[in-house]
Amino acid sequence: MRSTRALRIALLGAFLTVALAASAGAATVIHFQAESLPALKAQLHKHEVHALTFHPKAGAVVSLNAATGVGSATGIGHIHVSMNDGRYYTVVYAAGEQARLIALASADRTRYAVATVKPKAPATTHHTLRYIAGGIVIVVIVVVAAVLLVDRRRKLGEQGEGTPPPSSPSSSGDSPTPT
Repeated sequence: MRSTRALRIALLGAFLTVALAASAGAATVIHFQAESLPALKAQLHKHEVHALTFHPKAGAVVSLNAATGVGSATGIGHIHVSMNDGRYYTVVYAAGEQARLIALASADRTRYAVATVKPKAPATTHHTLRYIAGGIVIVVIVVVAAVLLVDRRRKLGEQGEGTPPPSSPSSSGDSPTPT
Protein backbone atom coordinates (compact mmCIF):
# COMPACT_ATOMS: atom_id res chain seq x y z
CA MET A 1 0.00 0.00 0.00
CA ARG A 2 2.85 2.33 0.80
CA SER A 3 4.60 1.72 -2.49
CA THR A 4 1.47 2.48 -4.54
CA ARG A 5 0.95 5.73 -2.64
CA ALA A 6 4.54 6.78 -3.24
CA LEU A 7 4.20 5.83 -6.91
CA ARG A 8 1.03 7.93 -7.25
CA ILE A 9 2.71 10.93 -5.64
CA ALA A 10 5.74 10.57 -7.92
CA LEU A 11 3.56 10.31 -11.03
CA LEU A 12 1.50 13.32 -9.97
CA GLY A 13 4.70 15.33 -9.43
CA ALA A 14 6.05 14.32 -12.83
CA PHE A 15 2.74 15.20 -14.51
CA LEU A 16 2.63 18.63 -12.86
CA THR A 17 6.23 19.32 -13.86
CA VAL A 18 5.53 18.48 -17.51
CA ALA A 19 2.31 20.52 -17.49
CA LEU A 20 4.08 23.54 -16.02
CA ALA A 21 6.91 23.31 -18.56
CA ALA A 22 4.44 23.01 -21.44
CA SER A 23 2.42 26.03 -20.32
CA ALA A 24 5.58 28.13 -19.89
CA GLY A 25 6.74 27.22 -23.40
CA ALA A 26 3.35 28.02 -24.91
CA ALA A 27 3.25 31.47 -23.30
CA THR A 28 6.26 32.73 -25.27
CA VAL A 29 4.94 32.06 -28.79
CA ILE A 30 4.56 35.15 -30.98
CA HIS A 31 1.96 35.10 -33.73
CA PHE A 32 2.67 37.35 -36.71
CA GLN A 33 -0.26 38.72 -38.70
CA ALA A 34 0.07 39.53 -42.39
CA GLU A 35 0.46 43.20 -43.32
CA SER A 36 0.99 45.03 -46.61
CA LEU A 37 4.08 47.01 -47.57
CA PRO A 38 2.22 50.35 -48.02
CA ALA A 39 0.67 49.93 -44.56
CA LEU A 40 4.15 49.35 -43.10
CA LYS A 41 5.43 52.53 -44.76
CA ALA A 42 2.51 54.50 -43.33
CA GLN A 43 3.15 53.08 -39.85
CA LEU A 44 6.84 54.00 -40.14
CA HIS A 45 5.89 57.61 -41.00
CA LYS A 46 3.56 57.73 -37.97
CA HIS A 47 6.35 56.36 -35.69
CA GLU A 48 4.21 53.36 -34.66
CA VAL A 49 6.92 50.76 -35.37
CA HIS A 50 9.21 49.62 -32.57
CA ALA A 51 11.61 47.37 -34.53
CA LEU A 52 12.08 45.64 -37.88
CA THR A 53 13.85 42.39 -38.69
CA PHE A 54 14.58 41.74 -42.35
CA HIS A 55 14.71 38.13 -43.50
CA PRO A 56 16.02 38.10 -47.06
CA LYS A 57 15.35 35.02 -49.13
CA ALA A 58 18.13 32.47 -48.80
CA GLY A 59 20.47 32.85 -51.73
CA ALA A 60 19.18 36.31 -52.64
CA VAL A 61 21.81 38.61 -54.04
CA VAL A 62 21.58 42.15 -52.68
CA SER A 63 23.81 44.87 -54.03
CA LEU A 64 23.75 48.58 -53.28
CA ASN A 65 24.95 51.14 -55.79
CA ALA A 66 27.08 53.57 -53.77
CA ALA A 67 26.60 56.43 -56.23
CA THR A 68 22.80 56.33 -56.41
CA GLY A 69 21.96 54.56 -53.14
CA VAL A 70 19.59 52.25 -54.99
CA GLY A 71 19.72 48.56 -54.23
CA SER A 72 19.09 45.78 -56.67
CA ALA A 73 18.35 42.21 -55.78
CA THR A 74 16.60 39.09 -56.90
CA GLY A 75 14.07 37.18 -54.83
CA ILE A 76 11.49 37.89 -52.18
CA GLY A 77 11.99 38.27 -48.44
CA HIS A 78 9.85 39.08 -45.44
CA ILE A 79 10.06 41.52 -42.53
CA HIS A 80 9.02 40.83 -38.96
CA VAL A 81 7.54 44.03 -37.57
CA SER A 82 7.20 44.76 -33.84
CA MET A 83 4.76 47.58 -33.11
CA ASN A 84 4.88 49.96 -30.14
CA ASP A 85 1.51 48.65 -28.88
CA GLY A 86 2.71 45.02 -28.74
CA ARG A 87 1.31 43.71 -32.02
CA TYR A 88 3.45 41.76 -34.48
CA TYR A 89 3.22 41.71 -38.26
CA THR A 90 4.99 40.05 -41.15
CA VAL A 91 5.40 41.90 -44.43
CA VAL A 92 6.49 40.40 -47.74
CA TYR A 93 8.82 42.57 -49.81
CA ALA A 94 10.84 42.35 -52.99
CA ALA A 95 14.53 42.05 -52.27
CA GLY A 96 15.16 45.27 -54.21
CA GLU A 97 13.07 47.19 -51.65
CA GLN A 98 15.29 46.28 -48.71
CA ALA A 99 17.73 49.19 -49.05
CA ARG A 100 14.90 51.75 -49.31
CA LEU A 101 13.07 50.23 -46.32
CA ILE A 102 16.25 50.34 -44.24
CA ALA A 103 16.76 53.97 -45.20
CA LEU A 104 13.14 54.74 -44.28
CA ALA A 105 13.51 52.97 -40.92
CA SER A 106 16.75 54.85 -40.20
CA ALA A 107 15.14 58.18 -41.06
CA ASP A 108 12.29 57.46 -38.61
CA ARG A 109 14.78 56.21 -35.95
CA THR A 110 13.32 52.72 -35.92
CA ARG A 111 15.59 49.88 -34.85
CA TYR A 112 16.23 47.27 -37.52
CA ALA A 113 18.29 44.15 -38.02
CA VAL A 114 19.04 42.03 -41.06
CA ALA A 115 18.95 38.31 -40.30
CA THR A 116 21.63 36.22 -41.92
CA VAL A 117 21.21 32.61 -42.85
CA LYS A 118 23.73 30.48 -41.01
CA PRO A 119 24.75 27.28 -42.73
CA LYS A 120 23.77 24.22 -40.73
CA ALA A 121 26.61 22.10 -39.50
CA PRO A 122 26.30 18.47 -40.51
CA ALA A 123 24.85 16.41 -37.71
CA THR A 124 27.33 13.99 -36.26
CA THR A 125 26.07 10.48 -35.76
CA HIS A 126 28.54 9.90 -32.94
CA HIS A 127 26.45 11.82 -30.40
CA THR A 128 23.23 10.30 -31.68
CA LEU A 129 24.61 6.79 -31.24
CA ARG A 130 25.89 7.70 -27.79
CA TYR A 131 22.41 8.82 -26.68
CA ILE A 132 20.81 5.70 -28.14
CA ALA A 133 23.32 3.47 -26.32
CA GLY A 134 22.76 5.38 -23.06
CA GLY A 135 19.00 4.94 -23.40
CA ILE A 136 19.38 1.22 -23.98
CA VAL A 137 21.61 0.90 -20.90
CA ILE A 138 19.04 2.72 -18.76
CA VAL A 139 16.22 0.48 -20.04
CA VAL A 140 18.28 -2.65 -19.30
CA ILE A 141 19.01 -1.43 -15.76
CA VAL A 142 15.32 -0.75 -15.12
CA VAL A 143 14.29 -4.18 -16.47
CA VAL A 144 16.91 -6.00 -14.38
CA ALA A 145 15.86 -4.10 -11.24
CA ALA A 146 12.20 -4.95 -11.89
CA VAL A 147 12.99 -8.65 -12.41
CA LEU A 148 15.04 -8.79 -9.21
CA LEU A 149 12.30 -7.05 -7.24
CA VAL A 150 9.59 -9.40 -8.54
CA ASP A 151 11.76 -12.46 -7.87
CA ARG A 152 12.51 -11.31 -4.33
CA ARG A 153 8.84 -10.75 -3.57
CA ARG A 154 7.97 -14.18 -5.00
CA LYS A 155 10.58 -15.89 -2.84
CA LEU A 156 9.41 -14.06 0.28
CA GLY A 157 5.81 -15.04 -0.47
CA GLU A 158 6.69 -18.73 -0.89
CA GLN A 159 8.68 -18.80 2.34
CA GLY A 160 5.86 -17.28 4.39
CA GLU A 161 3.01 -19.42 2.96
CA GLY A 162 3.76 -23.13 2.56
CA THR A 163 6.96 -24.16 4.26
CA PRO A 164 7.37 -24.10 8.01
CA PRO A 165 10.51 -22.50 9.34
CA PRO A 166 13.37 -24.95 9.87
CA SER A 167 13.40 -26.37 13.41
CA SER A 168 16.39 -27.23 15.53
CA PRO A 169 16.91 -30.91 16.49
CA SER A 170 15.18 -31.67 19.76
CA SER A 171 16.89 -33.34 22.68
CA SER A 172 14.23 -36.04 23.02
CA GLY A 173 15.10 -39.71 23.08
CA ASP A 174 14.41 -40.18 19.36
CA SER A 175 17.73 -39.00 18.12
CA PRO A 176 20.90 -40.91 18.87
CA THR A 177 23.37 -39.10 21.01
CA PRO A 178 27.05 -39.57 20.51
CA THR A 179 28.96 -41.12 23.39
